[in-house]
Amino acid sequence: MVKIMPQVNGTGNTFNLPNYAGDLFTASPTQTPFLSMAGGLSGGKQTDNFEFQTGIVHDLPEAQQPEISENASVKAPAASHVARSQQTNVVQIHQEVIDLTYAKQSNSGRLSGLNSAGQTANPGDEKAFQVQQKLIKISRDVEHSFLNGSYNKTQDGDTANKTRGMLELCTSDAGTSIDAAGAPLGKAMLDQLFREMADNGAAFITMVLYCNSFIKQAITNLYADFFKAQMQMTQKIAGMNITQIESDFCKVGICFDPFIRKDALLVADMAQVAPVFQPVPGKGNFFEEPLAKEGASDRIQIYGQIGLAHGPAFLHGAITGLKTE
Repeated sequence: MVKIMPQVNGTGNTFNLPNYAGDLFTASPTQTPFLSMAGGLSGGKQTDNFEFQTGIVHDLPEAQQPEISENASVKAPAASHVARSQQTNVVQIHQEVIDLTYAKQSNSGRLSGLNSAGQTANPGDEKAFQVQQKLIKISRDVEHSFLNGSYNKTQDGDTANKTRGMLELCTSDAGTSIDAAGAPLGKAMLDQLFREMADNGAAFITMVLYCNSFIKQAITNLYADFFKAQMQMTQKIAGMNITQIESDFCKVGICFDPFIRKDALLVADMAQVAPVFQPVPGKGNFFEEPLAKEGASDRIQIYGQIGLAHGPAFLHGAITGLKTE
């Protein structure tokens, strides 16, 4: 297990944010494939209301054979109509602050740890580094929320809006989902999901299956074993990576996503998904601005409001409760 470095809370100074020489690395996942495919932090839709519509749905009655005699047709039947309902989601606030002392920013030449002649601190600009990492953190939080988020609509200023995530959407009464109840993923389970999605009205336009590392390997092994697939093999190369499967209803891309729940997989129609931004007038969205000074430090906040436009639940599907080891 990777050791998690402690976070520095409060004001960053010369001693709690020491400078080091060497290359910068992080073991934390930084790729956010669902957010990227949906449009990222710079593309998508905009709203001027924290609650926004995700679609208007209606149902038609079950198909049936009419039984109307000639004499009965003389009198028109009772009127009936197709009702509609609107579905919505909300944007949520993302807010990060950095606070760096003037002294910290002035001491870029003071190095801690092992140093050799001619080395310099990396990063060279502490403020720029911290802002960049906050933007990455926001992207990670958005990715997590869009996949695993639990919906809440505020009724007052003390309660947070929380955008609905895809797994909660799929496991709702209107969604399509299978509870694996601890069973391992199997082809029959995937076939059942695609079949139920088709029966529930999925459009199957741009389908992508998101899963964690264990499920990704399980899918590759599953289809390789099931179809006795011949893996690519030369004297130097061997192996297999299933990146797309073809069901009876559509082709589905397979995408490893480190932020999805470990016991779940999501099949999302990305043609129906987009981030929704609520810009602040005159500032835009996910903007950086200085906060009021209290002394010899730079306080900066990064602020943005974003939610997920996911379309109707029947367009997507999920399997939850899968065996994870």
